[in-house]
Amino acid sequence: MSGSTVDRRYPKVPCLSGTNLYSDLSLTEFNMANATRSFRSAIMLTGITAAFSLALVACGSDDDSPSGMAGSGGSAGSGGSTQTMNAMVRIVHASSTAPAVDLYAKGNSSPLASNIAYGSATGYLELPEGTYDLEIRAAGASPSDPPAFEVKGLSVMGGEKYSAIASGDLGSSDPSSQFRVIPLMEGFESPASGTVRARIVHASFDAPTVDLDVGNDDPMNPELSGLARFGETGEAGIELPADTALQVGIAAGGATVTSFTTPALAEGTELLIIAMGEVSDMPSDESGFSLLAVLPDSTTARIKQNPFVYALHASPNAPPVDIYAGEAEIFDNVPFGAMGRIQVPPSSYTLDFYGGVAGATPKPAASPAASAMTPELAAGETYVAIATGLLGGMGAQAFQLFPIAEGFGKPMMGEALLRVVHGSPDAPAVDIGTVSMIGTLDANPPIVNAAFPVATEEAGLPLPAGVGLTLGVAATGTSATVAEFSVNFSEGQRVVAVAAGLLAPASGEPGFQLLVIDKTSTSILEPWTVASLSPNP
Repeated sequence: MSGSTVDRRYPKVPCLSGTNLYSDLSLTEFNMANATRSFRSAIMLTGITAAFSLALVACGSDDDSPSGMAGSGGSAGSGGSTQTMNAMVRIVHASSTAPAVDLYAKGNSSPLASNIAYGSATGYLELPEGTYDLEIRAAGASPSDPPAFEVKGLSVMGGEKYSAIASGDLGSSDPSSQFRVIPLMEGFESPASGTVRARIVHASFDAPTVDLDVGNDDPMNPELSGLARFGETGEAGIELPADTALQVGIAAGGATVTSFTTPALAEGTELLIIAMGEVSDMPSDESGFSLLAVLPDSTTARIKQNPFVYALHASPNAPPVDIYAGEAEIFDNVPFGAMGRIQVPPSSYTLDFYGGVAGATPKPAASPAASAMTPELAAGETYVAIATGLLGGMGAQAFQLFPIAEGFGKPMMGEALLRVVHGSPDAPAVDIGTVSMIGTLDANPPIVNAAFPVATEEAGLPLPAGVGLTLGVAATGTSATVAEFSVNFSEGQRVVAVAAGLLAPASGEPGFQLLVIDKTSTSILEPWTVASLSPNP
């Protein structure tokens, strides 16, 4: 509380949290889709309510509580106080593994708040000063059903305002990650001219201690260092520039882990920014690591990670390349068959390709060997941009950038998923399937008439895992294979096989092969890999 003031215009609420919305509604995601999810178990819900109970008791036992509050009875106003100001309480749901809930005051048939789902917040609950029993039920349950859990004897004071952030992993018993409520008493300092005030909360249960690099330009010297899991930056908030979109890097150990593009906020805005979700999940997943903006009117806006782009060099007659976006070198000296990863703000980009020079180099003044435009890259998505075709080629064989978005489904038990990209510019349209007899494609191949450049369905083709298979490639409409490859995928593996190289290579050019991208990892901390697979002899 030192060095800050509390806005006494708003009454005090038991540790709960509310959110507000950006003025640009197109940037806002309301996360109510899971409002009707059932509880995983009564045990899990007990964990939720126990955590709420602890947090609320902590709020109710502040040193500035009147002595007449504690143990004052069982109804609103029973503490005998003559204050007329109410308490105000809001809840932010930031636990990616917890279900949605309804919150009741005992004896009332109407909920105080309904369908409190992951990524959403209640409005402020205005409660007269007093003592309350609260009941928590699964979202959508009848008010006559027995509550899954009760919070008894909750005392609230008028004249204060709180946010309480439900966070942690509901299924964990590890004290470092288990479910909890982070209670915050609100007391923003007034933003200076041209700024906003943000209170930043680290609520991701699988993320390490992080640094905050405003501008995403120097992770070695971040503006905010050492924000521990379940920690926060203090009730006064930190100042950020108003009226401009910001690049914000999340760093650890002096290296950027991920980054975000925040929308412009109006001067004077006061908000919570909660880092939530799991770094071990895909950024596009509902549970993926993201930022939740919680503004004064208790609406929420989800900010997804900047898009990740993997660039694969699969142009068989191109030398190692440097790739520039504008004046910035984004890939350095990438040879055929290699792949790198970058993260960029959401947008589309013109990429310029130059002969590779090892080490960071300014963009050459000469014209690029080739240029290509990306599609619009969306926040939360991950792309593979395949540089393919022939330098100097014409028509369909011309050098080009072939982007594919991540879209794998979840493999079933005992299966792997395979997606194939035809990236060999001198190969005809092909059929691809299994081979039981060397030299002959099995009947009814699952992939037919795949022409350069094309990719198969993004959800992936299911294949048995843990079984040695031979995959064959034959000209469309024939069964005689032009190449065969031995594979053995593990359960749950997700693979993109890029048919690359040339069927008839000139001296020094790569022959026909598969560039196998292993996309099994969903964690942003474990980038995808690529390996070359040569045809069977």
